[in-house]
Amino acid sequence: MADEFAVLIQELSGTGRNANRAALDKLLPIVYDELRRLAASFLRREHAVSIQTTELVHEAYFKLTDQKKVDWENRGQFFAVAAQAMRRILIDAARQRKSLKFGVEKISLDEAPTLPCEVNQELIELDAALSELEKLDEQQCRMVELRYFAGLTIEETAQVLKISPATVKREWTIARAWLFKKINGD
Repeated sequence: MADEFAVLIQELSGTGRNANRAALDKLLPIVYDELRRLAASFLRREHAVSIQTTELVHEAYFKLTDQKKVDWENRGQFFAVAAQAMRRILIDAARQRKSLKFGVEKISLDEAPTLPCEVNQELIELDAALSELEKLDEQQCRMVELRYFAGLTIEETAQVLKISPATVKREWTIARAWLFKKINGD
C-alpha cells in the first residue's frame, strides 16, 4: 500500500486542479481511514467543535485536491498538509460560531438542535498563538500542527520535518511550554 501511495502521489505531484482524476479516485480510499482517524482524534479533544468527523475529512480532502500545485514527497508530508487543512477548517468554523454567538440570526426550530451552543475559545486562542509562534519559529509551529492536529508520533514528525526524533522531542517541549505561557498568560 505504501508503494501504491507513492505512485499516486507522484502522479499527482505538481498537477493540482488538473490532477489525474483516476489517481485522485484511487488515492481517496487509501488515505480516507487515516484521515478519519486523525480527524476523530482531534475532535475527541475539542468538545465544543460542532463539525462531524466525516465532514472534516471531506472538507480537508477537497482542500488538498483543489490546490493549484502540490509537491507531496511522501505519505508523511501529505498528512502534514492535511493537518494544516484541518486546522484551518476548524478555526474558520470556530470563528464563524463566535460571530454568530454575538450576532442575531433567525433560525427555524428544526435547525435549533444542530446549532452549536458553545464557542471553542481555546481553539481560537491556540490558532492565534500558533500564528505568532510561526513568526518566531516556523519549524516549531509545523511540529505542533503535526503532533496536535494530525496526531503524528515523534518519529513520524521527525520524518516529515527531516530532523531527528531527539530534536522533535526537545522542540516539542519548548513549543508546548511557549504556547501554554502565551495562552494562559505569564
